[in-house]
Amino acid sequence: MLREVVNTMPSILFVCTGNIFRSMTAEYALKAMLDPYSPIRVSSAGTVALPQAMRPDVHAYILRRGIDPSQHQQRKVSAEPLHASDCVIAMSRDHQAFLFDTFQYQAPLFNEVCHGRQYLRQRWR
Repeated sequence: MLREVVNTMPSILFVCTGNIFRSMTAEYALKAMLDPYSPIRVSSAGTVALPQAMRPDVHAYILRRGIDPSQHQQRKVSAEPLHASDCVIAMSRDHQAFLFDTFQYQAPLFNEVCHGRQYLRQRWR
């Protein structure tokens, strides 16, 4: 699928379910690792993203790493940010399947991109 060029800065979008744990943590962790003047835009979204508060233990975990997620606002993934991103990373196989089924978008998994791990399907006999 061709992607329309919307901006000139490279961008990464992490996708999970609620956008208050996995994708949000990946977004803020990568932002913390990048140079403050990096041209890379990093964001996150959820496949469901129902309004809910971040769990206190997640908030505390991120704060202990020197990252303040208090300004985070949940958002649901939609076609616009999906197709405006240079790299979309699904946090699990379910998210990967949702992106394909809903938007016909093939996104790699987080573990494939960040850890070089390939998903191996076990066959039970």
